[in-house]
Amino acid sequence: MNLAGKTALITGGTKGIGYGIAEALLDSGANVFICGRDETGVGDAVGRLSGKGNVAGRACDVRSESQVKELIDECERKFGGLNILVNNAGVGVFGKTVDEITPEEFQMVVETNINGTFYACHYSIPIMRNGGGGYIFNISSLAGQNAHPRMAAYNASKFGLNGFSEALMQEVRHDGIKVSYICPGSVNTEFGGDTISEEKSWQLQPADVARTVMDLLAFPENALPSKVELRPSKPPVK
Repeated sequence: MNLAGKTALITGGTKGIGYGIAEALLDSGANVFICGRDETGVGDAVGRLSGKGNVAGRACDVRSESQVKELIDECERKFGGLNILVNNAGVGVFGKTVDEITPEEFQMVVETNINGTFYACHYSIPIMRNGGGGYIFNISSLAGQNAHPRMAAYNASKFGLNGFSEALMQEVRHDGIKVSYICPGSVNTEFGGDTISEEKSWQLQPADVARTVMDLLAFPENALPSKVELRPSKPPVK
């Protein structure tokens, strides 16, 4: 896909993986629209990215169908279309067993990671279809295929996201819309209360996930890597 003049929408684009993807897309000439839950955070991220190209954003809680629809409508008004959707917004609750996690916490994880992705796809697909096609990236996790104790909510949401992505891929590929889901292992971001440090430099970096997105966008039209697993090449020896 020639990205010059194309428009990409990235949920959870103010930091970490989403921010790295935004940088890469802007460097390739795409228009980028980002969102995050915090209005100040969105403004700061847009300010830092503005030197790279055409970027805009707004606050959005992807658990809200109406907010997601407004987000996509504004992106389309701002840039005249939508060609690439990156569903990156995600949350997790870690370190709690099923009897310890609250129903509200469980609901927050599932509604963000599953419902939010559904809303974004639901309202983006007609725009992409009318524009002749597009590409949807769902940022999943290796936790979507490897279950771990004290991660049940996150596991459930990512297992579900993977199944959703597989079904969606088969639904829209004849409309010229590609769907890939990317399953990274450990990424050195602040996600889940983690810290960014040199000590964790063995982990994947946001730029590694961004490179994967860019490589997939460069694939021939007749080829579709629907699932990509991405791991640190040299994790600590246990």
